Amino acid sequence: GYPQFTFLHHLVEIFVHYFKELEEESIRDNFVIIYELLDEVMDNGYPQFTEAKILSEFITVGAHQLETPKAPMAVTNAVSWRSEGLKYQKNEVFLDCIESVNIVVNSAGQVVNSEVQGALRMRTYLTGMPECKLGLNDKVMLQAQNKSAKGKQVELEDIKFHQCVRLARFENDRTISFIPPDGQFDLMNYRITTPTKPLIWIEAHVERPSRSRVEYTVKLKTQFKERSSATGVEIKLPVPADATTPEVKAGMGTVTYAPEQEAMLWKIKSIQGGKEVTMRAKFSLPSVSASDDDGPAQKKPPITVKYEIPYFTVSGVQVRYLKVIEKSGYQALPWVRYITRSGNYEFRLDHK
Repeated sequence: GYPQFTFLHHLVEIFVHYFKELEEESIRDNFVIIYELLDEVMDNGYPQFTEAKILSEFITVGAHQLETPKAPMAVTNAVSWRSEGLKYQKNEVFLDCIESVNIVVNSAGQVVNSEVQGALRMRTYLTGMPECKLGLNDKVMLQAQNKSAKGKQVELEDIKFHQCVRLARFENDRTISFIPPDGQFDLMNYRITTPTKPLIWIEAHVERPSRSRVEYTVKLKTQFKERSSATGVEIKLPVPADATTPEVKAGMGTVTYAPEQEAMLWKIKSIQGGKEVTMRAKFSLPSVSASDDDGPAQKKPPITVKYEIPYFTVSGVQVRYLKVIEKSGYQALPWVRYITRSGNYEFRLDHK
């Protein structure tokens, strides 16, 4: 990546943390504080530390003046992302393995774009200066668990760690060890560009049996293992703006016509893997517009799909252990979840 862009993004986050809105006006009103902040986040032009929470401990926004007491321990301690003296009644760590699937399928049913973006998102509520160790299965060097695929590899690419991770240790023995920031942060981000079977597949056909009627057939297939289920499934099917009197049949779920979105919304609360369901919708069209058929075809918006599959990841990443060690010896509760969800998930329509 480009460290200078990362630094600029951090800088914007800090300004937003301080001024809530990052507008020309807030920059003008707060230029004194901005100078102070720039002085702290850079040392002779080199990025130094950029955690807003720590900065706000010693650059406080007064009504008229800025107090700058001595730098807190976190700064001098080289753990610039965590404050000293944090205390929690209940010590807990939440780790979500979240994978967002982006896919674009053209009207001929070919996948033209497919990518999975993954994040290990943590929320930590831990007392003191804890040392965390996270062990993942060997997927970080990634062998797909799909045995039938004869060793086909699903590779994690562009692995990026939060600044708290000891990279040398990871390079050495693949252990992810770190002193975590407080609250929410992404411990690790990655991408998968290896072609993987789309988890939800849509086949859609549009027929014009007469000048004043249009019929849609949408088939949904869940292409993951039966023991998993997709929840909150929503298929948005674009229809002509002047379509009226819909007649709808769906093998599962509910279908509503949303004229303000020029779409039919097909919602399914939960559907298992290995299933196939069909929805049919018929509309009347004002016969006036039917004559415009011969004109140039307008670019129709695609069908979009939203869903979530809990307890499932495309990569097969698994947390083997998550240990928290702190000198006071408390026991911390780790909570781990796996979620795969749709990102930008589009199927172009085949218009007759």
